[in-house]
This record gives sequence, structure tokens and C-alpha cells, in this order.
Amino acid sequence: MSSLTVKTLCSEAAIFSTVESQYPEPLLYGVTDGKAVGTYLEQKFKLYLKRKYEFLEGNSASGIDFPGLLVDVKVTSIKQPQSSCPFKSARQKIFGLGYSLIIFVYDKTDNSENRTATLNILHTIYVSAERTADFQMTRGISNILENEGNKDDLIAFILDRNLPVDEIEAGNIADEILINPPIQGFLTISNALQWRLQYGRVIDRAGQEDGIIVVYRSNL
Repeated sequence: MSSLTVKTLCSEAAIFSTVESQYPEPLLYGVTDGKAVGTYLEQKFKLYLKRKYEFLEGNSASGIDFPGLLVDVKVTSIKQPQSSCPFKSARQKIFGLGYSLIIFVYDKTDNSENRTATLNILHTIYVSAERTADFQMTRGISNILENEGNKDDLIAFILDRNLPVDEIEAGNIADEILINPPIQGFLTISNALQWRLQYGRVIDRAGQEDGIIVVYRSNL
């Protein structure tokens, strides 16, 4: 068995998306819970990969699905393309999550005649780790730096955006930004006990920005 790489993960995700989009699944008929659908698809994708590749499986401690590749799988409905994600540090909103994402965006249809559901995968998108910061946060920081902003300006911006940090930590982050300015991110990340990631912009920009790669797109 060969080892799984990011490249093979993406190419297999494309094949999986094509096959899954045509598969009538009785287990999902009538299911409206997005989390249940997400768990189903993630587990099925991993089982599919296990037949061909060796890889380190994620657990609750690592928090991501493919810790060896630093990639997490997200599954979301096109009706509201978002999901939650573990909160580790306020810095994730500025410097990225610290790992890449592969996002399956589906449209679920139920067939009442044969009591099955089909997950039509509309988009499968790979977002590289350096693009996983918050769009408005990184855009705002870039604007401040371009307009000769200093540490005080950055601290004010961080606190104005209600980032979950105190003034001391805001100062530490501002120092880091001045040394290592963040790359433009494309997620929308809402503050909560868990981050809430929203993918509308990623879907719109896939294939048009470095690091946001169209793995699969439905022809429908």
C-alpha cells in the first residue's frame, strides 16, 4: 500500500465525489441533521481511502481528520455552507487555522419512491493552510500596514473586531504582525466557543486564487 499524500487525497476526493453523487443511500433518507450527514460522508471517504492507502487517522486529541497531512475534512450543505471547528487561539483568525481543509459541498435530495437520499456533491475544494485565516481580518490588517499603520493601530483594530484577547495579548499579536504580516485568508470565521467557519467566499473564489483549488465541480 502506498502512503497518502495531499495530491492523492485531492485526486481521490474528486473520484469519490463523482461516485457518491450518484449513490442512493437509504440510511440518509429523511435525515435533516447536517452533522449526521457530515459524519456519514467523512467516514465513508476514509473507508474508501483505507482500501488503497496508508495514513495516520485523526482522533479527538489531534482534532483533524488527516493529522499526518495536516488536512481536515469538512462537509457542508450548499444551503448554508458552514461548519464548526475547534478554537485553539485567537491567532487562527489572523494567521490561519494551522492546517488545510478539504471541503465537500453537497445538495441532498430525498427520493420518496425508493426511500433513499442522494448527496449530490456540487463542489469539492482544497484550501491550503495559509489561506484559512478570516477574510475581513486579514484584509483590514493589510490595509493598516499599507497605510503606514503602527502597533497602536493594530491593537485598536484587533480590539475593535472583538477578537477574544486582552490588551496584552493584542499587543503581542501586533508585534508578530509587524514582523510577519499575515497572508490574505478567504474563510469567514465567527467568534464562538468553537470557531464557525463559513465557506461562501471560498466556493465563489475557488480556482481563482492561489491556494484555493477546485478538486471537483458538478456539471449539474
